[in-house]
Amino acid sequence: MGRGRVELKRIENKINRQVTFSKRRNGLLKKAYELSVLCDAEVGLIIFSSRGKLYEFGSAGLSKTLERYQRCCYTPQDNSATDRETQNWSQELSKLKAKYETLQRSQRHLLGEDLGPLSVKELQQLERQLEVALSQARQRKTQILMDQMEELRRKERRLGDINKQLKSKLESDGQGSFRGIQGTWESGTVVGNNAFAVNPSHANPIDCEPTLQIGTGPAESNFVQGWVL
Repeated sequence: MGRGRVELKRIENKINRQVTFSKRRNGLLKKAYELSVLCDAEVGLIIFSSRGKLYEFGSAGLSKTLERYQRCCYTPQDNSATDRETQNWSQELSKLKAKYETLQRSQRHLLGEDLGPLSVKELQQLERQLEVALSQARQRKTQILMDQMEELRRKERRLGDINKQLKSKLESDGQGSFRGIQGTWESGTVVGNNAFAVNPSHANPIDCEPTLQIGTGPAESNFVQGWVL
């Protein structure tokens, strides 16, 4: 009596599934070994159980077989290199688009938009981020204001020094002008618009007796007039 065909579907019974896995795994490893010996083929076999346990077989060493597989798959043949490059660029573009969308979503969240899908934990994390950003902004603003105040103080001190210098210069110039005016007055130089002084040592008396005589003879003596200045 022959065996019936086994329906290819997942075995629901855990014990039967484990027994079937062990039997067929051993048979598969045996077949791989027989194929490598009978046909002089390089065979590599990797099996992971449902529990994550690894079973492997390599007729020439599994690492060597994998390296050969990679060289064979990534060797440029015809347009395969161009296709792989295009695929790589497509994957890179997809990653950049996903990153861009994530950044846009984060920006909207920081602006207080699209907060509906966020959970309580995500909202708390967003709140912490905003508090940190606000604290940093306030610290930066305070630093800028302090720098501006220090610059204004330096300008004030500089203007005060300039003011002192100008005041000292004006005082020195005023004393020099006063001494010049005083010396001029003592020396007898003209001062003002209408007042003047004359040094008596340079004054000469005017000795003259001006007379005016009209006529040439005694007969005309009655007409003589004298002018005394």
